[in-house]
Amino acid sequence: MFVTALAVAAGHGPAGAAAVGAAVLAGQLSVGWCNDAADARRDTVCGRTDKPVAEGRLPARAVAVAAWTALVLCVPLSLLAGPGAAAAHLTGVAAGWGYNLRLKHTLLSPLPYAVGFASLPVFVTLGLPQPVRPAWWVVAAGALLGVGAHLVNVLPDIEDDLATGVRGLPQRLGRTVCRWLAPLVMLAAVGVVVAGPPGPVGTGGLWLAGAAGAVAAAGMARAAGPRSRRPFRAAMVVAGLAVAGLLGSGTRLV
Repeated sequence: MFVTALAVAAGHGPAGAAAVGAAVLAGQLSVGWCNDAADARRDTVCGRTDKPVAEGRLPARAVAVAAWTALVLCVPLSLLAGPGAAAAHLTGVAAGWGYNLRLKHTLLSPLPYAVGFASLPVFVTLGLPQPVRPAWWVVAAGALLGVGAHLVNVLPDIEDDLATGVRGLPQRLGRTVCRWLAPLVMLAAVGVVVAGPPGPVGTGGLWLAGAAGAVAAAGMARAAGPRSRRPFRAAMVVAGLAVAGLLGSGTRLV
C-alpha cells in the first residue's frame, strides 16, 4: 500500500507504519462502501456488472452498515497516530463521504479528492514519534494527484453519469477536455515532486520529469481518437511516476 510505504520512507517503524496502513485501509473501505450504497440505484440503472449491489447480489443496506462500521473503526485506528494526525486523516475521510453524498453533483467535485489525497502525507508526518508538518510541496503534490485521480476515475463513466443526473466538474467539462486534462494534472504533480524539495534538481529528478513528460505527450498525441484509452493510461503511468518520486524523497517529506 502506498501510504504504508510512504510512512516507512518518512521514518515510521514497523508498528507505526502498520497502524497508519490499517487506519487508511479502514477509511478507504468506508468511503468505497459509502459510494456503493449511495449509488446503488444509479448503478442498477446503468447496468454496472462490477458492483454486487447493482446486480442484486448484495443489499444496499448491508453495504451501508459495512461503510458505517469501517468509519467507526477508522477513528480509534487513526488516533493511534496521535490527535493531530487523526484529525488530518479523518478530515480526508470526511471529504470522501462528502463527495459521495453531495459534492460529486457539484462544481466542487474535485475538492474532496484534493483534500483526501493531501491529507495523507499530513497524517503520515504528524504521526511520527516527533510530529512535524510535511513540506508544502508534498501536500501540493498530493492535492494534484487527487484532482488527477478524480478526472481519471470519472472519465470512463461520464455518459452514464450525465444520464443519471451527476453533473460534477468533469461531467460538465466533457470527455474530450477531461481526457487531455488528466495527464496534464498528473504531470503537474510530477513537476511539484521534482522542483519542490530544497536544493538543485538532481539527475534522478530530471529523468523522472523527462519520463513523465514523454508519457504524457504520447498519451495526448493527436493520433488518439475521441474514445482512445491512451490518455487514461498515460495519466495512470504519470501518477505512478509521481508516487515513485514521493517515495524516493524519503525523509525530505518534512
